[in-house]
Amino acid sequence: MRRCFSSLGCAEFSLDEVLALARAHGIAAVELRALGGTLDLPAWFAAHYGTPAGLAARLETEPVRVVALDTSLRLVGSTGEEWEKTLGAFLPWAEALGGVRLRVFDGGGPGIAGEVARMAERLDWWRGWRRERGWRSEVMVETHDRLFTAAAVQELLTAAPGTKILWDSHHTWKRGGEDPAATWQALAPHIGHIHVKDSVSRPSAQLPYSYVLPGTGEFPAAALRSRLRAEYAGELSLEWEKLWHPELPELARALASAGQRDWW
Repeated sequence: MRRCFSSLGCAEFSLDEVLALARAHGIAAVELRALGGTLDLPAWFAAHYGTPAGLAARLETEPVRVVALDTSLRLVGSTGEEWEKTLGAFLPWAEALGGVRLRVFDGGGPGIAGEVARMAERLDWWRGWRRERGWRSEVMVETHDRLFTAAAVQELLTAAPGTKILWDSHHTWKRGGEDPAATWQALAPHIGHIHVKDSVSRPSAQLPYSYVLPGTGEFPAAALRSRLRAEYAGELSLEWEKLWHPELPELARALASAGQRDWW
């Protein structure tokens, strides 16, 4: 298991600042969602490193690995044109970093007929496009909209075998009502990346709960942590949603809290 964090928690940082924060907290990997205040990572990379080769050269001797680039694409809710345009922009950078994964959302919603079939069709299109161009990078689907229970994820896996899942463990716990250790047991072979957060059952301005510093809330981390340390070899990423919830403390405080409390 490798600890990681998303730059969603420090969206205004440059890449150098993100990497420095990771080194300061002994974090081995980062996933990039925003840099310099923008979600348009390809444009930011081009402005600061020129070419994918320039970005790769910057990271060649860096001890912290970039393991994922996060897009806003949805399997349901984004058009084919949007997929081609967005992936066409992201892929040269992902490939230059060794073929890192690209995050996409599931999209859709519970109980809407035909959505899982549409998700599978989109993934089939992507796999054909990927094969034709010989890309190493793969997409991973985040459990965000429709896929908030293990059963819903398994429905997609049946329709699209081999799909890599980015499991938002807080989401299946809080919205799906599932014990994270049980969700892990059900989906473990398919999970390549995990998001973790902590919260309390107190409404916030935007949600029916409030995010809190890791280890100070209600998320049942201990049992899940024990399983993951024994059984998981992927990334365990703190998704500190400060960009969407600016009232949250700085990401550095969240990382310190997680470390001090042996939360992950």
